[in-house]
Amino acid sequence: MNKPLTTLIVPPYAACRFGCASCCAAPIGVFWITGLISIVYGFLGGPAHLATTSWPTVGLGAGLWLIAAVWAWVVVRNTDEEACQGRPNRLCRTIAPNADDADPLEEVRRAAGGK
Repeated sequence: MNKPLTTLIVPPYAACRFGCASCCAAPIGVFWITGLISIVYGFLGGPAHLATTSWPTVGLGAGLWLIAAVWAWVVVRNTDEEACQGRPNRLCRTIAPNADDADPLEEVRRAAGGK
């Protein structure tokens, strides 16, 4: 997927994949997940347990998703490609590990003297 589409659909992944400020991925993820949950909860009746859709709750969810998308867009837009290459982040390596990365469990087994 390209940058704009990823930033809109999955903002935390975009912040990790294309952005240098990957420390923002967790709070962006909180806003995004909360927005998704709010949208689903709104369609199920919301906090008032309505028989129909609770549009204010759906609107709240859409607003939270929009905040996450804009925040990720700002992180991605302000990225300097060369400065980010030497700064690996532990959270983003966990989300999208490189093929070159060693298996942590294999390292533990070797240190413990196992096979």
